[in-house]
Amino acid sequence: MKQIEVYRYDAFSKKTGMGNPAGIVLNGDELTEEEMQEIAYKVGFNETVFLLTSICADYQCRFFTPGQEVPLCGHGTIAMLSALKTNGLLMDKSVIMVETKAGILRLEVSTDNGEAFISMEQAPAKFETFSGSKLEVADSMGISEEEIDERFPIVYGSTGSWTLLVPIKELKSFERMVPKNERFPSLLEKYPRASFHPFCLETYHEEAMMHGRHFSSFYSGIEEDSVTGTASGAMGAYFTKYIDDRSEIKMTIEQGQEMGKDGLLQVEVLNKRDVKITGTAVYVETFLIEIDG
Repeated sequence: MKQIEVYRYDAFSKKTGMGNPAGIVLNGDELTEEEMQEIAYKVGFNETVFLLTSICADYQCRFFTPGQEVPLCGHGTIAMLSALKTNGLLMDKSVIMVETKAGILRLEVSTDNGEAFISMEQAPAKFETFSGSKLEVADSMGISEEEIDERFPIVYGSTGSWTLLVPIKELKSFERMVPKNERFPSLLEKYPRASFHPFCLETYHEEAMMHGRHFSSFYSGIEEDSVTGTASGAMGAYFTKYIDDRSEIKMTIEQGQEMGKDGLLQVEVLNKRDVKITGTAVYVETFLIEIDG
């Protein structure tokens, strides 16, 4: 049996038990892809991140849900850089290039009052039309079709991972949502492995401009993600394209409140498609996972 050391960091929060947990494994070069998937399944978080060497960047990161590998994970990347920072592995570097399956990303580390903030450039925002049934989309989230905000389109959006962005009229609808993830693949004909990301312009926090929930891909092995960096980036770009026509914006986005995992992150959009998210992560614990080998 192999024992693998896993660090837990909670991203997009300053408090343990809030935000979005990620498992961090620093010795990814020693593991096979099958072992990474087994570890992620046993860890059980929405994503576990594995650090590897890279020939074209400072580091390489691979991201696994309990059920599949994904090309990019925003909160996992923030958590990984926080782990490197708090373990003294970044030295004095403030700009780090990270290789992912979504491309090579530029990250910046800054400190304010002793607290580390990680800014992450995402892949350029992309959108594609959704031609499916609004009624079925609403029903798959446990709400009525009338609760969808028809002022804005339902679209596929991506800054590294595809999600279905669904505008909702009122914040109160989010408390009633109960996802039927098993229905997602048949509804998402163009991207059957995509997730659902309903959002609205009403918020719990006064400083936030948008609120969201994130219902995970049926194939991910999890039902819901508490605070989602990639989808939040796509949501910010959606705002500049479909809601308030402007080339750039800085905003705060909230997520996780319905799960008791209050989270906030900053999203900056330039030229309607260039997206950067900024957040923090807090160390929670270190534990061991046993795998065959």
